[in-house]
Amino acid sequence: MRNEELPKASRGEGLAEEDSKFLLPDSPLKKISLTGPESAGKSILATQLAAHYGTAFVPEFAREYLVKNGPAYALPDLETIAHGQLAAEDAMAAQATRLLFCDTDLLVIKIWAENAFGTCPAWVLAELNKPRYALTLLLAPDLPWMPDPLREHPDPAQRWHFYTLYRAELRRRGWPFTEVSGLPAQRLARAVAAVNALSPV
Repeated sequence: MRNEELPKASRGEGLAEEDSKFLLPDSPLKKISLTGPESAGKSILATQLAAHYGTAFVPEFAREYLVKNGPAYALPDLETIAHGQLAAEDAMAAQATRLLFCDTDLLVIKIWAENAFGTCPAWVLAELNKPRYALTLLLAPDLPWMPDPLREHPDPAQRWHFYTLYRAELRRRGWPFTEVSGLPAQRLARAVAAVNALSPV
C-alpha cells in the first residue's frame, strides 16, 4: 500500500465483531504476527513493538535455521522451519506480557513453499486454518532493499507481487489484519494504533 492513509485493523477495513474468534478467549495473551515480503522491515518492527509494549517477540526462525545450515534448502527444510517457528512462539509465550509479537508466520511458509516448489505441506495448510493471531500486520515492501545472502527477490515488481499474494491470502482467510507502510516512524505509529484498537492491551 503506497498511500499515506492510516489503515484500520481487520481485513484492512476495521475490527469486526466476528473477528473475536481470533482472540483466543481461553488465554489472556494476544498474539500478533508480522508478515509480508522479504526486506519489508518485519524484524525491526517486531523489536520496536515489543519494546514499546514491554513484552517479548518471537524472532524469525528461518533466519536462524539458514544461517546454521546454509542458504540452500528443500521443501523438508521449510517444514522444519515451520515447526521451529511454532515451537518458538509457544516458548516465548511464557515470557510475554499481554502481547506477543511474532516475526513472520505460517503464511510466509505457504507462499515461500508454493513459489519455490509449487506446493505447500498439508499440515501447514491445516495449521493456517486454526485461529492463532488476534491481529496480523502486513508490511509493504516500500522500504529500500537491504542486500542479504539469505534473501532471494530484490526486484521491486516481484516484491510487490508477493505483497499482493499475502494480502489476497489474508482477505481470503478472513484474518484480522492491517497494512503497514511508509517511513519507519510512520510504520511504528500505524502498528501501535492497530494494536491499541485491540484494547484492552
